Amino acid sequence: MKTRSITNLMACALLLMTVSCRQEEKKLDASKISTDVINVPATASGIAVTPGAAPLMVFKEEKHDFGRITQGEKVSYSFVFKNTGGSDLVISSAQGSCGCTVPSYAKEPVKAGQESKIDVVFDSGGKSGLVEKTVTLVTNCNPSTRTLTITSTIIVPEEK
Repeated sequence: MKTRSITNLMACALLLMTVSCRQEEKKLDASKISTDVINVPATASGIAVTPGAAPLMVFKEEKHDFGRITQGEKVSYSFVFKNTGGSDLVISSAQGSCGCTVPSYAKEPVKAGQESKIDVVFDSGGKSGLVEKTVTLVTNCNPSTRTLTITSTIIVPEEK
């Protein structure tokens, strides 16, 4: 009897943990992005993609150092990239590694041959010393994820 109660309790705990760890899926606005622009060669569709036809995201740089900044400063940087592939490039999400690193990007597809940018704002409040933060992008390129990195040395002002 006691074993059955423990088993039921463990099953309930497992169910509770599973439900509480789920995240809401972010939905794309179907009116802005057509599904026919998402043509990744590594899909299960079985449709062959001509080499060079897929989108390709090429950054001028994927790392940026803000240098020495004072604690509490907000700094920003634009990571410029070009779609050098043969079809539209779609960014489905950009996520900072913490709440202090906030990316923004154009929600419409980037046409082949066009440039665009990922703007990143970093808030150094409460931080000190050498800091490294990242922004993870999810796109319709292959590979589908890319990581941008920002670094800074944060100086704490002396109290008077």
